[in-house]
Amino acid sequence: MSGASRSSQVEDTVKDMWATRPRRPRRGRKVAGVAAGIGQRYGIDPVVPRVLFAVLTFYGGAGLLFYVLGWLLLPEEDDEVSPVEALAGKGRSATSPFFTVVLCASLIPLFAWFLDKDFGGFFGLVACAVLVYALHRGRAHLGRVPEPPAQSAPEHPSAVDYAAHTVPVYVPEPPMSSPVQPELADQAPRTTPPEWDPLGAAPFAWDLPEPSRPEPEAERPVPAKRSKAGLVTVGVSLLAVGGLVLAGPTLGDWVSVPHVIGVVLGIVGIGMFLGSFRRGGRGLIGLAAPLAALGIAMTVVWPDGFEGGGMGDLRAQPTTLAQVQPEYVRNVGSVELDLTALTEKTGTVKTRAAIDVGDVTVVVPATADVVVRCEAGLGDVRCLTEGRGGSSPMVDVTDYGPDGPGGLRIELHAEATGPGSVEVTRG
Repeated sequence: MSGASRSSQVEDTVKDMWATRPRRPRRGRKVAGVAAGIGQRYGIDPVVPRVLFAVLTFYGGAGLLFYVLGWLLLPEEDDEVSPVEALAGKGRSATSPFFTVVLCASLIPLFAWFLDKDFGGFFGLVACAVLVYALHRGRAHLGRVPEPPAQSAPEHPSAVDYAAHTVPVYVPEPPMSSPVQPELADQAPRTTPPEWDPLGAAPFAWDLPEPSRPEPEAERPVPAKRSKAGLVTVGVSLLAVGGLVLAGPTLGDWVSVPHVIGVVLGIVGIGMFLGSFRRGGRGLIGLAAPLAALGIAMTVVWPDGFEGGGMGDLRAQPTTLAQVQPEYVRNVGSVELDLTALTEKTGTVKTRAAIDVGDVTVVVPATADVVVRCEAGLGDVRCLTEGRGGSSPMVDVTDYGPDGPGGLRIELHAEATGPGSVEVTRG
């Protein structure tokens, strides 16, 4: 196939996707009905797109961005056009113009999250687009609403064939041996069986319908075969884990728990996608949900592992360099470290203040030389003279204070590995 024909085929497929795009149902929806509409349009379980939306949300917000775009571009089942098209005056939509504007405004922070420096959101959005394109290529014939057949009305009442609607009635003629005498024509109609009727039936029973035959018994539906998508997916996942363990010495540090979880989660996702074509693979959700939660925790919230720092608030105010601990750690809560009470005016101290979920606050002496790194998984960092926010913000600052270089030197690492905030100020 030439490049021009491939381009034309892709263009035709995209045009058909838009012309026959799903409609968001009013029943069976969880939020806006985007996943339910995709499931009805392509004949798959709506749980599958819901899980994919949830998983891809953690890759730069691609799943959430794709869902909001579907909310804006897919019309409801009883609407003429989508909310965006209704806003442009092209038809009627049940979504109010004000709410449509709010949804459009929400795309600004979503795109800011999507355009992250690690390109995770970009790859997630590409994955969404490729999956929808492949789904349409394979199941575009499903879920189409057939047009009602046109019925032509007769041009004039006289053109109606009334004879076609007349039910013929068979009336037996008398035999030749019994001619009808003219003088009996004026008499009343016969109510008793004539002599030539061998069955002796009354006239009203001469044209009774024949007895109907009993209808054949309907065949019992054959139960559908149970899909083996779940069993095959679990088997492939176990083989993949075994292969990674055997290849561990060759691959080195790449074989880690987060990477293994990512590989298995990818295999489970493919199994759910392929199994949805046969109404199978739904049981894999019980495996995908905890794997996704664990993978998200180990890559977004705790990329360096879960530290056993406990929960709650940690407050420390050492007065000598010897009292400063190498690190102050909490899992959930807050860490507050005050170094302004240090009595030494010279020397060097190194420490780390970290939390998995929560806030970190560090106060350093006004004249100390400070070399500090502030970072967070998701949130805001304010590090002396610089600040940043969003996803994975990080700031490196070297500040010698108002008196210039010399005196006490503090080397500090302040971080919130998951969602939280970090602040380093001078006292």
